[in-house]
Amino acid sequence: MANKNKKNGNFVDISDLTNHIRRTTNYYIMTLKEIIYKNRSYRRFYEEVDIRKEQLSNLVDLARMSPSPKNLQALKFKICNDRKLNNKIFPALAWGGYLKNWQGPEKGERPAAYIFILADKKISSDIAKDYLYTASGYVAQSMLLGAVEMGFGGCTIAAFRRNELNKAINLPEHLEIMMVLALGKPKENIIITEVENQDIKYYRDENGNHYVPKRSLNDLIV
Repeated sequence: MANKNKKNGNFVDISDLTNHIRRTTNYYIMTLKEIIYKNRSYRRFYEEVDIRKEQLSNLVDLARMSPSPKNLQALKFKICNDRKLNNKIFPALAWGGYLKNWQGPEKGERPAAYIFILADKKISSDIAKDYLYTASGYVAQSMLLGAVEMGFGGCTIAAFRRNELNKAINLPEHLEIMMVLALGKPKENIIITEVENQDIKYYRDENGNHYVPKRSLNDLIV
């Protein structure tokens, strides 16, 4: 990607600028590729590390500028970093479907904050036809990448007890939960491996390292 240099009309490669800043200063700038590679589904956190409401609002601002099918902009967001409310939210969430003997993070390793992605049914009368599931994926990725840039991480959760969660966050009837982002300072070592024998299930070893199989690039390009 290149930016136009207003002074002389030439184009400057942003990657060259990033490398120059790294070489000449103590400031480190992650490239987009580094941010994407670092953006994993984190399920354990340093719970004592807070995320400020201002930071959560900045993540929602990234969602605001993300693609919106039909430009409906029918998604709304609820943010929460209140520990008492977090304690009511957590039991309604399902964690790590492939980890059959794991009931989710223990106290001290739970999310410091949540962002709820909500469909506004006053704007959209048909969630499927208005592609709000697709839109939810767009905004979730934008916010997670933004969280990584801030030094945090998170996990998208689409399995939850809806009625319990609606009651916990006092959700109006015209809003429907699409996804929940669980956010915090990651406390998890995630290791990417190659898929073997078509087994794509993530797993953990005896030391708690979390392994995520990924198909090779050659397998994806047809």
